[in-house]
Amino acid sequence: MRARVIALCLVSICFFESSAPATLAWAQTNAPQPPPIADANPVGKVMTVSGTARIEHATGVVVQANLPASGNGDAKIGDLVYRGDMIQTGVDGALGITFVDGSSFSFSSSARMEVNEFVYDPHGDSNSTLISLTKGTFNFIAGSIAKTGDMKIDTPVGTVGIRGTAPRIEILSDGSVKFTTMMEKQ
Repeated sequence: MRARVIALCLVSICFFESSAPATLAWAQTNAPQPPPIADANPVGKVMTVSGTARIEHATGVVVQANLPASGNGDAKIGDLVYRGDMIQTGVDGALGITFVDGSSFSFSSSARMEVNEFVYDPHGDSNSTLISLTKGTFNFIAGSIAKTGDMKIDTPVGTVGIRGTAPRIEILSDGSVKFTTMMEKQ
């Protein structure tokens, strides 16, 4: 009887070992992939808001700031901005954001921007930013990244390298882009 129990255990172990890897491999290939880990460090903050403005975080969370026409609403000044965020203003909206490197952006109504990349070390010289502007009008003042690294602004017609200027970029409804700039005093 003891030999029979041992043999049965051995057969069970062999069967489990031979079938387990295939079963585990099958389960792993069909398992849903975890969502990408979001950057936990904020790169900017909402400083001003009027009308409707939205921030869609890369993790899928939507923060909406809405100040009614009466002016009695909660404006959500202080909302944080992260790498990967999509920022939009409504037809009645305007928004101002300051980034950790000192760059500041102001959005017109019906504007859309995505913070694709934002790497900043105040003591480093390998800083970089890539921001995509897809519609609306933006005024901004470049901060430290433009002077100590690589700041790029992507538009529907091309990518602009920023090196310490105060540009205005207007993306028109026909897809054309107007770019004007004021030079900083040296």
